[in-house]
Amino acid sequence: MQIEGRTFLVTGGASGLGAACARRLVDQRARVVVADRNVQLGEALAAELGDAATFVEADVTESETVERAIAAAQTMPGGLAGAVHCAGVVAGARVLGRSGPHDLALFRQVVDVNLAGTFNVLRLAAAALAAGAPDSEGERGVIITTSSVAAYEGQIGQAAYAASKAGVAGMTLPIARELASHGIRVVAIAPGVFDTPLMGSLSDEVRESLAKQVPFPPRLGRPEEFALLVEAIIENPMLNGEVIRLDGGLRMGPT
Repeated sequence: MQIEGRTFLVTGGASGLGAACARRLVDQRARVVVADRNVQLGEALAAELGDAATFVEADVTESETVERAIAAAQTMPGGLAGAVHCAGVVAGARVLGRSGPHDLALFRQVVDVNLAGTFNVLRLAAAALAAGAPDSEGERGVIITTSSVAAYEGQIGQAAYAASKAGVAGMTLPIARELASHGIRVVAIAPGVFDTPLMGSLSDEVRESLAKQVPFPPRLGRPEEFALLVEAIIENPMLNGEVIRLDGGLRMGPT
């Protein structure tokens, strides 16, 4: 799919992986709708990107706000060509911690945002894309979601996070199979340890320890490298129904 002249929705687009994707797409002469709960960061990024970007305040767990963001993308030049879903949360807790069993509300919150939120964006974006006109090869759009290496090697204390990201990975193929008849591709990226605001909450010692676990390059991933893969997925029509690890060969240990 051609990027230039098309419009893409980027959820969680105000910072981290999402902001890097928004910048990369605009660099490739696309237009973006940045959807995020953080109004201050979202408006600042849209101002930085100029006329090619619009910010819409949205919560991925709410249908109404996501629909508003999609509607904004549909009215932009070139029409909606795809969605890049980067919104998510991280929470760490042991099943049997010092203060007792894992909090059930916390587990539900993580799954609600990371898994149900992903599905919410995906289903609404799919409906909008299916109503569009196909290109010369019958493609109507592409939806890119964010899983994690934790889906495969979740560490101790990551029960909720790993479960939510495993759900994202697990639904990729069946949804891609279903949406194939509409000319819509679905691909998930499973990043390793990336230098994002979520990672910034960790101490320098922990960040350095995580970086050393990556075989090569032995460092945290850069959001721009995630955005490069997003670009490649959009442009390569044979990438479909796949979960692509982006981790420098990292295989997480138990702790």
